[in-house]
Formats: sequence, C-alpha cells, structure tokens
Amino acid sequence: MQQNSFFHKSAFIESHDIGINTKIWHNAHIRKGAKIGNDCVIGKNVYIDENVIIGNKVKIQNNVSIYHGVAIEDGVFIGPHVCFTNDLMPRAIKADGTLKGYSDWKIAKTRIKYGASLGANSTILCGITIGKFAMIGAGSVVTKDVPDYALVYGNPAKLKGYVCKCGFKARKIKNAIKCDRCSLITAL
Repeated sequence: MQQNSFFHKSAFIESHDIGINTKIWHNAHIRKGAKIGNDCVIGKNVYIDENVIIGNKVKIQNNVSIYHGVAIEDGVFIGPHVCFTNDLMPRAIKADGTLKGYSDWKIAKTRIKYGASLGANSTILCGITIGKFAMIGAGSVVTKDVPDYALVYGNPAKLKGYVCKCGFKARKIKNAIKCDRCSLITAL
C-alpha cells in the first residue's frame, strides 16, 4: 500500500503502479499494468482494465467500467455508471464461428483531457478525444470528439454550448468564452 492511500479489503488490485493518497473502495478491480496517479478516488465496483492510464486527482464514481485503450488526464471527474468502449466492431466470435482471442480485438484509443467531467450513465465510444474542461451531460452517448470547454449532451451527444473552468455555462465571444459567474475569459 502506498503512503496515505486506502485500499478497501474487498478491492482486487493487480497493478503495482498506484500513486500516493489514492483511495480505492469496495469491490473495485484494478488490472495489471493499469497506472493510477496520486490523490485519486476510485469508487465502489469500478473496473479498470489492463494498461489504462489515469492521471492525478481523478475522481471515478461507483460502477464505472474503463477498458484497455483509455487514457485519462489529471483532474477528470467520471460520474457513476459511465462506460467506456474500446472496439468499434465488437464480436464474441470470428467469421468462422470460433471464439475471438485477445489478439483478435482492434483496440481504439480514447483520451479524456485535463479537467473534463463525464455525467452519470454516459457511454463513451472508443477512438475519440474529450477536450479540456468539457462537460458531458448525464445519460449521453458520445460518438465523436468533443472540443475543449464544450457542453454536450443527448443521444448522440451534440454541442449545446460551452462551460467555464468553474463548471458554469459560458457565453461564446469570438474565439473565446466568457463566464458571467466568475468573469473568466478563456480562449478557445
């Protein structure tokens, strides 16, 4: 166990690359090769597949599944029941009817950038990038790249506006956004 970290006794942890002050709760499963940064909170029943990369100060709520091919940068919030995919054409069997093996999967990389927030029950299709401080509405199905500071929601998720670093909706002004709450102006 790392200094100041907490790993619940029911968590199944195969990785040896977990940062300090990270908390891993009930029944979480962290696969070998997963890399988790400092000051993270991994909720109950979270599954983190092998070779997933998670930055520092990431909060992952209960019942999230993060599969091989996903990289999550620092300061990301992942709401409960978010599910990441990693194969655009998943099949259990090959064309000849035999069971697919590990080498038969075509993993598409997914990247969640600094400070992004993914709402509860979102589904994130593989092969996309979610931009810095972007916000994904609850229940959304994200099928394409999301720009920095974008607010997207729906099925499929569509651009509905922009959000400030503080989390409140912002107005687009030329090539920037302005927050009426905190007055921050951020270039897009």
